[in-house]
Amino acid sequence: MQKKIIAVVGMFALAMIGGCHKAKSPDAVANNVTNAEQKAENNVADAEKDASKNVANAGDKVDDKAKDLNNAEVKGAYDVEMAKVEGDRKVALNKCEALSGDSQKDCKSIADADYQAAKSRLKAMLNSEKQ
Repeated sequence: MQKKIIAVVGMFALAMIGGCHKAKSPDAVANNVTNAEQKAENNVADAEKDASKNVANAGDKVDDKAKDLNNAEVKGAYDVEMAKVEGDRKVALNKCEALSGDSQKDCKSIADADYQAAKSRLKAMLNSEKQ
């Protein structure tokens, strides 16, 4: 009985070994190659689609950060210029103190008008440059 089992297993093993090195038909090979090429093309297309989507998402994040940076720079420049304008106004008003009467009143009016004009110009700049 064991000899029969060993013989059957041996024949099965020989059949398997012999079948492993058997060439496939040209039609089967062509079909397998075509299927593999199509699958590879689909995988590449999917990868390109995913990569494009990821790049677009990352680009959106970068754009948002660039806008934030730009807005911070614009706001910082505005704040610096406003501090200069306010300082100039205070200096001009102090200089007006050396005058008297209508001259002092006119001097202060001019200083205030210059301040308001500069302030309006800076606010317009801020609004136009912010993103």
